[in-house]
Amino acid sequence: MRARKIRSPDSVDVMKPEDFEEFIRKFLPENINADDLAAAAGLPKDPESLRLLIEQMQSAMRVMPNSDSGVNWDLALSQATQIARQANLPVPDGVRREIEAALQIGSLWLGEATSLSQVHHDPKLLSRDLWVADAIGLFKVLAGPVADRMSSALAENLQQNAPEELAQLLGAASGLLKSAGATIFAMQLGQALAKLSTEVLAGGDTGLPILDRPAFIPQNLMAFVAESELPADQVYIYLIIRELAITSLFRQSRWLRDQVTNQITRYAAGISIDSGAINELAEDLDLENPEELKRALESGAFIAERTDEQKEALEAIETALAMIEGWVEAVTTVATARLPKQSAIAEAVRRRRAVGGPAEHTFAALVGLELRPRKLREATAFWLTITEKLGASKRDSVFEHPDLLPTAQELENVEDFIARLGSNGDSMDDELRKLLGESN
Repeated sequence: MRARKIRSPDSVDVMKPEDFEEFIRKFLPENINADDLAAAAGLPKDPESLRLLIEQMQSAMRVMPNSDSGVNWDLALSQATQIARQANLPVPDGVRREIEAALQIGSLWLGEATSLSQVHHDPKLLSRDLWVADAIGLFKVLAGPVADRMSSALAENLQQNAPEELAQLLGAASGLLKSAGATIFAMQLGQALAKLSTEVLAGGDTGLPILDRPAFIPQNLMAFVAESELPADQVYIYLIIRELAITSLFRQSRWLRDQVTNQITRYAAGISIDSGAINELAEDLDLENPEELKRALESGAFIAERTDEQKEALEAIETALAMIEGWVEAVTTVATARLPKQSAIAEAVRRRRAVGGPAEHTFAALVGLELRPRKLREATAFWLTITEKLGASKRDSVFEHPDLLPTAQELENVEDFIARLGSNGDSMDDELRKLLGESN
């Protein structure tokens, strides 16, 4: 069955806004086809999971008018936790002991490679569903601004393109429609988070730590070791040093997270909807083939081409992520020089980050942002050069103030950055004291 076009204004029956809202409320919760819903959202089809999901949607629909968010986070969390919990497997005690032993070595080696204060907290070992619970706060920050703007843009698009006779009706129901979109988005995001829980190895894998302390997912570490066919003890040491490094960086430079998220908000402000893409989908969509709708949602086809301002904001985000990840990889390279298999482990981690998994691609399509930094090799080489020419202490002090950070152009030409900061003398220290003095 093909999607039918809206009838001409002359044939539209008169319906009061409150009647329309009541119709939506009754139709969506009670007449959802479970198999079609599962197929469209990419969910498992087992009856118990679907029953719980339908109940969650019914509950979400009852409270929709009170929500102004672009995502129903309670639904996203509930769904992601449920799916992730089904994928949990027990972790042998021997693996936990190996991780704890690697932590002791990793802490010692990292202390030799960076001037940053070490994080003096025991690592948190997470199951996949517990990772979801801890990560949801970060994803509210990452996806919230984009999702809110997408939801508003869709509502604006409906109102601008609706027949005049329907404008008042849609205006009265826009809050309900926006909340319905929030529920659908939550389903998709919940699925993406559940998939991510099977891919991430540690709390800082997305480039922004989910906690103020190191966190690891032992089940996923085991899978990575098995896939890479590299010595488990060396892999654990390498990955633990990476996690300790990024956690220490964000604990010292607490403004760093705000800077990245502010850039995301700036990017989100420019999101608009491609009306032509929506109209084409309405013309061609086969409602008996839910995969068509699923592919459309996951492709980001409804988002219009980026503006010049968005391109600038996106470049700033990519530069920030590359700067962070490059620093982490450079410090890890220095700290793990004793590992016989260091190069092979580093390449396996780099390749994994460069390619990304299915969940990362789904998330990127949903919110229009890549979790993976571009130009990671260049950024790593940049920080290794800074280490060689300026030393670890001056390298790490760059993160003491945002004005000291390299620009996108300087990341491509390390000599420009060195010239700005000064490779000799106390020019960098003088600049830092001046900046900190101005901020007081």
